[in-house]
Amino acid sequence: MTAPARPAGTVDVKHMKWWGWGVEGVGFRHEDKPAFAPFVEKAIGLDLRQAASTTRPDFADLKVPDSRAPEKFVDALGEIVGDGNVVVDDMARIVHTYGKSLRDLVRVRAGEIARTPDVVVYPADEAEVRAVVDTAVDLDAVIIPFGGGSNIAGSLEPHADEDRVVVSLDLGRLRRVLDIDTDSGTARIQAGALGPDLEAQLNEAGWTLGHFPDSFTHSTLGGWVATRSSGMQSDKYGDIADIVRGLRVVRPGGVLVIRPVPSASTGPSVREMVVGSEGRLGVITEVTAQVHRLPEKRDIYAYFFKNLDHGLAAMREIAESDAAPSVTRISDANETGFSLATGKEAKGIAKAAQAGLMAFLKKRGWNLDEMCLSFIGFEGGAAHAKRQKAIVDRIVRRHHGLGVGKGPGALYDQKKFDTPYIRDFLLDRGAAGDVSETAAPWSKLRQVHAEAYRAAHDAFGRIGRRGWIMSHLSHSYHSGACLYFTFAFVFGDDPLGEYDTVKRAVQQAFIDAGGTLSHHHGVGLEHAPWLEQDISPQGVTVLSGLLAAADPGGNFNPRKIVV
Repeated sequence: MTAPARPAGTVDVKHMKWWGWGVEGVGFRHEDKPAFAPFVEKAIGLDLRQAASTTRPDFADLKVPDSRAPEKFVDALGEIVGDGNVVVDDMARIVHTYGKSLRDLVRVRAGEIARTPDVVVYPADEAEVRAVVDTAVDLDAVIIPFGGGSNIAGSLEPHADEDRVVVSLDLGRLRRVLDIDTDSGTARIQAGALGPDLEAQLNEAGWTLGHFPDSFTHSTLGGWVATRSSGMQSDKYGDIADIVRGLRVVRPGGVLVIRPVPSASTGPSVREMVVGSEGRLGVITEVTAQVHRLPEKRDIYAYFFKNLDHGLAAMREIAESDAAPSVTRISDANETGFSLATGKEAKGIAKAAQAGLMAFLKKRGWNLDEMCLSFIGFEGGAAHAKRQKAIVDRIVRRHHGLGVGKGPGALYDQKKFDTPYIRDFLLDRGAAGDVSETAAPWSKLRQVHAEAYRAAHDAFGRIGRRGWIMSHLSHSYHSGACLYFTFAFVFGDDPLGEYDTVKRAVQQAFIDAGGTLSHHHGVGLEHAPWLEQDISPQGVTVLSGLLAAADPGGNFNPRKIVV
């Protein structure tokens, strides 16, 4: 006998809307951006004046599979976390079925739902997580940890052929900063804390984590750790793997504890095994993270480069220099054009200044169709930030770049978390807009860029669609950098088939040109086909052995990363 539906309204956890990114009532608008509609029509042939937005999907039209959770099992979970924190209703289970990839949104909007979690559980603390895990493993159920639901690599969905009971273990009630060690600069934080919530708590005490991924407003600390996330200011603060110092991970019968020491020689790093494990080694409940005092000064400056070659050379030299910026980002020519097209109409003095700048660049012999926009950030004490900017400015001048002040950088900083809404805007109008990202050594970066472009355009030809691809360098390291690509086209008769053709072409180009399958989105199901090419057959053998030994029953998010 399966459990009857229980009310979801008692659960004090916020989720994104089931059919798209973010919350209801927030979205991208183009009417106040006069250059956007002409840009989209030129790029992918979509006339926004004629392309009416599709009707929002109606949840009542979905055919949601029945919950398979036995009533006794649901009652047992209710005894652990409280009846109001165990949910089997259709909406809760749909919200926890997919992440927010383009593939996820196309399927959920079309009602393609082969398998959902059977029950969603909201524990309040680690003790309740332990009891839920032990109860679920005793039943031989599947446990899928859930943070903010922002994943775009297929790391959340249950397999369609999974015949065991599937539990979505939502950590949303575990959201407190528990303690700050001011001497060590570390903070104990519960894994379910969303980015804004944990930053607000840290900021109140004068600290920051410094980790700001694109998904910041709707993703959690535990999710960042589980997918090996990177933030926009990783040049200063490091990727999440650099930020994590200690961990608590619930496993059957106990808790894996990594103490927050600064460094250790204790064999292969178990901490590193957990980072990026996507729930396959257990449920992360707490993270001890490196935190930093709030900087006295924080500015992001904008620069233009004549072309991508000049810009990449400048980024490489900055990475090699004594400068320590918090952000080093440069868009290629295509993305620069897109960024300029998303701006609101300039008026008065601003309009005159913009026209004057373009005229000045033309006079210098620049081809404006090739120029690249860069943002570079500086944080710290006023004197320190000033020294860093002076070093960077000298490098920029050597590579024929031009600084244009803080205004564009401030606007970028305000809008940096809004980009996913543009994907939903295009999807509403029958078009794909999606991303793939990689990392490669400096010596191979230009080749990766060129090969990804070539592969995408070949794929657009194969599906018979006019397509667009653009890219930016988003994170710099001493030996290389991350390239983040966005591609778009109008769907034909086979949306997911067409998407797969383009996505696979771009991913394979990364591997063939010397990049990795993903820099910070993780593996999940989406990128698993390229894992063996990336880490070698022996690498997959070692990884498979680790996961099989750590979870012999296959209870923790099975068949993600490797089968």
